[in-house]
Amino acid sequence: MIPQIKILQEDQSYTFSSYFDLPYETDDILREFHYSFIKTELSLPQTDRTVVDELLLIKEKIRKVLPLISLSSETARRETLVAPILLEIIAICNCQLKIEYPLRVSDRLKGTLDYLLQSTHYLLVIEAKKDDLTKGFTQLAVELIALSEITDQDIFYGAVTTGNLWQFGKLDKIEKTIYQDINLFKIPNDLLDLGKVLLGILA
Repeated sequence: MIPQIKILQEDQSYTFSSYFDLPYETDDILREFHYSFIKTELSLPQTDRTVVDELLLIKEKIRKVLPLISLSSETARRETLVAPILLEIIAICNCQLKIEYPLRVSDRLKGTLDYLLQSTHYLLVIEAKKDDLTKGFTQLAVELIALSEITDQDIFYGAVTTGNLWQFGKLDKIEKTIYQDINLFKIPNDLLDLGKVLLGILA
């Protein structure tokens, strides 16, 4: 059996982005917060509202501009692929969107959340730096833990995105477990399905 190593130092402070940079596996980092980590095929909520027309417009617009834009920077991906989708989602569900939202729970749980959507439930979306979904998911998981510490809710959903790929995660506060969906949504092809899930979570 592999011995469990101590990753986080007692006398050190960590921001959310620190967890992206740590050279450890997701399950080892989450164990520090007494959470288990499971990769699985999540059964994600989906809206039953008819929202095809609104999302189709975004899908076609993205499809047209993608060949004309360089997506070599985080800013380009955020403004071209992420923001337009989230703005359409909040317009449909009439929910709140907080951008670069500061959150401090403790010296180990603090930093800035890229996008926090709030309706009946919370939905956290973060961008994966350097196109690294794996490390991006580790950061997302820690941010979900921070959110669960201050919010009276048992289930939390989040997504990590590179702009053209989206991956969902789920935190169960009762089970102290974080689940990573093994499926990915690709933009623009899967935008309708992605939109239905985003709206389903926020309903």
